[in-house]
Amino acid sequence: MKINALKFFILGIFTLISVAGQAQKFGYINSQALLSEIPEVKAADANLQAFQSQLEKKGQQMVQELETKYRELQKKEQSGEISPKALEEEARKLKEQEGQLGQYEQEMQKQLVAKRQEVLQPILDKINDIIKQVAKENQFTYVFDASSGVILFADESLDITKMVKAKLGI
Repeated sequence: MKINALKFFILGIFTLISVAGQAQKFGYINSQALLSEIPEVKAADANLQAFQSQLEKKGQQMVQELETKYRELQKKEQSGEISPKALEEEARKLKEQEGQLGQYEQEMQKQLVAKRQEVLQPILDKINDIIKQVAKENQFTYVFDASSGVILFADESLDITKMVKAKLGI
């Protein structure tokens, strides 16, 4: 009985030693700083900004049209050119246009999110693949993102940002 307990104890010690011998290596990267330096991201941001400007311009035109129609209706009302029944009908139409404008704004936000996803996802996938390659090549068990604010302290020698930049060619 004592021999089995001694064997179990020795086996446990060897297991602990082997697990401790396999030290885990951690690394980190500042993804926000990295993304700000990548030319593809800068170009994608410029394209997204242009797309957003187009959508906003159309929205502003819709607002101007609505304001113009509202002012015209006010003039007709003040001058007595429009009957109360026709005024009510025109006011209802303007309310409908206001609703359409609100729908356009919501649709515009959806389009921006979809376009951002479409444009940036391939770039982010490429960067994530390179981070994985660097981690495997340098035997990092985990790589954390310093821009998330979770890392309170890390040795600068564990920062893999330079290695990832080198693989990206920047």
